[in-house]
Amino acid sequence: MRKACDQRRSTVKPGEPADFPHLKQSSARKCRCLGCGAVNPMVSPQPRRGISRLSFFAQETGPGKPVAATDQTLDKAARSAPSAVSVAARYAKALLDLADDKRAAEAGAADRIGAELEALFVLCRDNADMRNFIADPRFNARIQRERMFEILESAGITGEVRNLVGVLIANRRLSALPAVAHAFGALIAARRGQQTAEVTTAHALSDTQRAQIVARLTEAGYSNVRLSETVDKSILGGLIVRIGSRLYDNSIKSKLQRLQYAMKGAA
Repeated sequence: MRKACDQRRSTVKPGEPADFPHLKQSSARKCRCLGCGAVNPMVSPQPRRGISRLSFFAQETGPGKPVAATDQTLDKAARSAPSAVSVAARYAKALLDLADDKRAAEAGAADRIGAELEALFVLCRDNADMRNFIADPRFNARIQRERMFEILESAGITGEVRNLVGVLIANRRLSALPAVAHAFGALIAARRGQQTAEVTTAHALSDTQRAQIVARLTEAGYSNVRLSETVDKSILGGLIVRIGSRLYDNSIKSKLQRLQYAMKGAA
């Protein structure tokens, strides 16, 4: 191996990789054999590591004017996020940091962004077609951008939330939008001292049912409760409530499972 490297080095001009003149010196690496200084073009440089996909809002996210470049703030926030958190939580944390940076110019920026994300989350929750569109990976970025921006425009949602949607589409993570909205709401609730109750039902809740759940939780000793709703038809009926470390499972699916176990035990 050393002899082959010596022969190659003798026939190569200084600064030019052997047999690969189209490769630049910067894209090649030194040969791994001891004492050899020849350039080995077969060894590619190591890629840079880090979360570079969170370069928020530095590019044009759709038709119209390019949005403002604020990638430094959000990329810094994403890098500081714990590695164990989900992708949605990292986007939500970065968006909250951006809202905090705007606090000097707009005191209620975080509340405004939270309200817009909540409105978008409600649209996804109540519209099956929109949920299916967001979750379908077969649509390309152009179609996703056109349809989502039409929805946002009709709902009066602009600014940071619109830019967030554009970045999710560019990174092929549009399906994470409801989770990002949920994570951002949880961050705002924690900042306000609210307790978040995760409610899972087989069908969407009505306003009356939401009020009843909050009232029951208040009677149980939980104050300032915020509901985070999820629809899961597999539970068949009833509901599952998780708040803090407590889990209340009153779903029909769990009742049937307990009945099945009881019957097996009796047999």
